[in-house]
Amino acid sequence: MQIKDRLRKKFFLRRKKNYFDIKPNFFNPLFKLIEKKYNKKSINLSSYYPASFEVNVLNLFEKSMAKKLKTLLPVIADNDLMYFYKWKKNDVLQINKFGMLEPTSFSNHVVPNVMLVPLLAYDDKNNRLGYGKGFYDRYLNKFLKINKNILTIGIAFSFQKYHNLPVSNNDVKLNYILTEKGIFA
Repeated sequence: MQIKDRLRKKFFLRRKKNYFDIKPNFFNPLFKLIEKKYNKKSINLSSYYPASFEVNVLNLFEKSMAKKLKTLLPVIADNDLMYFYKWKKNDVLQINKFGMLEPTSFSNHVVPNVMLVPLLAYDDKNNRLGYGKGFYDRYLNKFLKINKNILTIGIAFSFQKYHNLPVSNNDVKLNYILTEKGIFA
């Protein structure tokens, strides 16, 4: 078994064992960062629908600032590429081939300004260990060439930190990591 696979298993079990529900103020540092970087511009914020003991990002909708954002969720296309489509908190979702929830109706995909990225582990260099399918890395490798200003923020619990994650050429570093202890560059 490769080291990344061992780490995935280890951190999935750690997240399952240590999971706790976060409060809406978990997202205060995120909103401060968005206000500072985007100063009232229209923001397309991509999120994810939490599963498998991921940080519950749905709690960000409890904050009034969230009403000012255009929220997007990922959809996995037939060619195993990921795109983002508009979604509101109570919109209907469907289960995709990986068992993840995604929007049911969509027209044109939208490139986000700010991406909330799920992860299994992160390190001090803002490297991310994902689930191994490469959807976020492929997406970012493609769209960061078009728009270098996409702000990427890994969402995690502080116990998901690892000292030095193995990385490959296709892995994309995140700009920030947000945990219950704050936001880190």
